[in-house]
Amino acid sequence: MDNQNAIEFFEGQNLLYMQIFGNLRPVCLMWACELGIPDIISNHGKPITLLELVSALQIPPSKVGFVKRFMRFLAHNRIFDIHESQEDHHELAYALTPASKLLVNDSIHCLSPMLQFMTDPCNFFLVMASDSRMVDLVLKNCTSIFEELDSIVDVGGGTGTTARIICETFPKLKCVVLDLPHVVANLTGSNRLSFVGSDMFKSIPQADAVLLKWVLHDWNEENCIKILKRCKDSISSKGNRGKIIIIDAVINEKLDDQDKTQTKLCMDIAMMIAFNGNERTEEEWKQLFIGAGFQHYKIYHTFGFRSLIEVYP
Repeated sequence: MDNQNAIEFFEGQNLLYMQIFGNLRPVCLMWACELGIPDIISNHGKPITLLELVSALQIPPSKVGFVKRFMRFLAHNRIFDIHESQEDHHELAYALTPASKLLVNDSIHCLSPMLQFMTDPCNFFLVMASDSRMVDLVLKNCTSIFEELDSIVDVGGGTGTTARIICETFPKLKCVVLDLPHVVANLTGSNRLSFVGSDMFKSIPQADAVLLKWVLHDWNEENCIKILKRCKDSISSKGNRGKIIIIDAVINEKLDDQDKTQTKLCMDIAMMIAFNGNERTEEEWKQLFIGAGFQHYKIYHTFGFRSLIEVYP
């Protein structure tokens, strides 16, 4: 084996070992949440030193080295930052990153239920509610999409977290949450928020717009077209004013950075395994819209690894 082949061999070995042991990342992340480390650092109010963290965790001093290695691993994976301590520049201190800020329990955008669901299945609607709270960030960037509407149906809207955020943001907008009867049976609405128990494959209430948030990636092409046709029926009385609003991933390996592409492709495999669904490229979305009888669409890449798509008759 010549030198170049040896280099390629070891690069390949490194990549395979990284993938083989990569399952430790979500496990360590779950341990960090169970130990309450994001909350401890947040409550500390500034980067926390190793000894302060060990003390807060009430871990025996003999385990300091283990905690240091644990935090080094998570910091390397960008869950925490490592800084020099403000009091002693020779001592390391740990701070939250944008990722771990989303694991602080009193955060309005806390995503720890999603992490719990992936490692130890829990209440599905609790998980969806935690993700739906991110919608307020979308609404701030896309107000023009919603402010012209008088009514909207949130299809597959679960317990109504997204719908409530929409109603709070747009005081004149009436919102209907459509989900299966057993999901909405005991839910209480208001004068602008109502719940309807029905099957989206059979009928969807009339409205100016239909919202499909994280719905279509659960279904194959045939069923997606059926859903979109029902949505088209729902907005048909509005003529060209009616529209579908989709929040889902759009795979674009040329446009996206490595992290976004990795997230979308991981989600694609997860959907394939769980539901026989999939994440889609723009061309694949376009074919769905054409198949359902729609002529126009516009994509807004403003929602992290997901996008907002407006679809018109």
